[in-house]
Amino acid sequence: MTKNSNEVSPVVFVVDDDESVRGALVDLFQSVGLRAETFGSASEFLKTELPDVPGCLVLDVRLPGLSGLDFQTELAKAGIRIPIVFITGHGDIPMSVRAMKAGAVEFLTKPFREQDMLEAVQVALEKDRGRRDHDKRLSELRSLFDSLTSREQTIIGFVTAGLMNKQIAAEIGISEITVKVHRGNVMRKMGAKSLADLVRMADALGIRPQKS
Repeated sequence: MTKNSNEVSPVVFVVDDDESVRGALVDLFQSVGLRAETFGSASEFLKTELPDVPGCLVLDVRLPGLSGLDFQTELAKAGIRIPIVFITGHGDIPMSVRAMKAGAVEFLTKPFREQDMLEAVQVALEKDRGRRDHDKRLSELRSLFDSLTSREQTIIGFVTAGLMNKQIAAEIGISEITVKVHRGNVMRKMGAKSLADLVRMADALGIRPQKS
């Protein structure tokens, strides 16, 4: 559903079965320099290849076929983590609570203030930028970890558990000098400037510290 793109400008996707609402939102977003693409239903949106740029979804709750709230659930199941700003002309508290608990950025009742919509969209786009930056950094860390030898990968678990070289040597049955060499290789290959830096990397990768 996604494709690579050299474009860096974010996109706001609008899914609403009311053509006049779609048009008004496009005008609003374009007035502040935002790209916008519109769809009349959830199924129409799903058929589209999304550009690989920061984006958010302005989603009507009541849609033909799959409702906005059910669509939110389906997107989550599919691993599509696009931030959502809900809009509705028939909102109620249980509905908004469900949407927000499932991760929606905002729940706006029609007619909404243009400024409220623009602020919600900016929050959503910033959230997506942050997620993308985090995913990129995590991917880079995984590549660095994969470049380690199996022994070095074992060493990183002991090191981040706080064991000294002598303790690690006793754990895996090698000399303390060899541990020191492996430890130095781990720091260099991972680009860690300190032990604390390495611990943060291991935590981000979900590496469980290996303790004696």
